[in-house]
Amino acid sequence: MSMITHHFSDGLYAKQAVIPAGTAILKHTHDFSHLSILAAGKVAVMKGDEIEVVEGPACIEIKAGLTHGVKAITDCVWFCIHATDEKDPSKVDDVLIGV
Repeated sequence: MSMITHHFSDGLYAKQAVIPAGTAILKHTHDFSHLSILAAGKVAVMKGDEIEVVEGPACIEIKAGLTHGVKAITDCVWFCIHATDEKDPSKVDDVLIGV
């Protein structure tokens, strides 16, 4: 299971996930494009039907409407960066993903 830390600024949110090797972050989509940053480690990034192996540090653009997910190949630190005014950690996923 990954360890999540939330970072908030004016109009900007970063979800930091420390992901153990072998752990997958479920596929999901957003109605907007956003950036993800692999600060450390190696992951398989699933974007639509494509899988790309990425080694950090790296910055990845995720296009709007594209189903995406991540599987950690090694222990890693992953950030999802989103434009939002939501600052409540218990609500931010509902706003961004619509869970």
